[in-house]
Amino acid sequence: MALKILITGGTGLLGRSLCTKLLQAGHDPIVLSRNAAAARGRLTPGVQLIQWQPGVERVPLETLEGVEAVINLAGENIGAGRWTASRKQLIMQSRLGFTRALTESFQKLKQSPRVFISGSAVGYYGPHGDEELTEASPPGHDFLAEVCQAWEEEANRARELGVRVVTIRTGIVLAREGGILPRMVTPFLLFLGGPLGSGRQWVSWIHIADAVGIIQLALEHTTVAGPLNLTAPQPVRMEEFASVLGRVMKRPSSLRVPAWVLKMALGEMANLLLTGQRVLPARALQEGYQFRYPGLAGALEDLLILSG
Repeated sequence: MALKILITGGTGLLGRSLCTKLLQAGHDPIVLSRNAAAARGRLTPGVQLIQWQPGVERVPLETLEGVEAVINLAGENIGAGRWTASRKQLIMQSRLGFTRALTESFQKLKQSPRVFISGSAVGYYGPHGDEELTEASPPGHDFLAEVCQAWEEEANRARELGVRVVTIRTGIVLAREGGILPRMVTPFLLFLGGPLGSGRQWVSWIHIADAVGIIQLALEHTTVAGPLNLTAPQPVRMEEFASVLGRVMKRPSSLRVPAWVLKMALGEMANLLLTGQRVLPARALQEGYQFRYPGLAGALEDLLILSG
């Protein structure tokens, strides 16, 4: 059944791919954007665009009326700069502000959306060493864990209106069009590739096709509610990630980047790369999702070899 779906963060890496797949599935995606003119060139033709300045304008209720699903992916890029006090505040408040504006607007509608899918991240769990983590695992206590907990709590306010709420705890999304993979590929092309830090930290990754696929599952399966991990079923250590990437690219993978170099360059943000979580997609598997790329080698071969 075709759905009218409102999306925030639709011009981001995951949002763009999601909009394309939703169109192909016969749905009607509508993207809220701060700059609709610039966004138009980044999205597949056929995606509707609505200009919205969060914090300045209210969410356009006339656009929300009749919307059956809302997907909230908006928030300041956590990897765009050093985590100064002001930047950490922006990372937190951008997510809470977007989400609060949406949930408050639901209260003013004649009919609330049936499902609200809102962003989160595997950072929710914080560092947990080798422990396997599922949606039932407890939250961590570092900055990103606090951001994710507050973000999910804000989204869950929509449950009071009878809305089915799904919070997607996203891992490292691998895509050829952007994200972390092109930045990791560059040093390997120069024969300078290798693991970051100790190499023992876990990397909970997911191919972008599967990330989109699990979101589509959350849209369609009314039994899905609460947290949902967007990760592949086979997380790997950083040293294995580098080894597989080198093998796929036919490049060496032995030049380790010391932790102190990353900490000097990135400050607290280096923790994103130096600590990790061993996260499993327990709920997606329980719902019967079939991963196209369960293993890292197949995912990287698809993204790098087939892209030329």
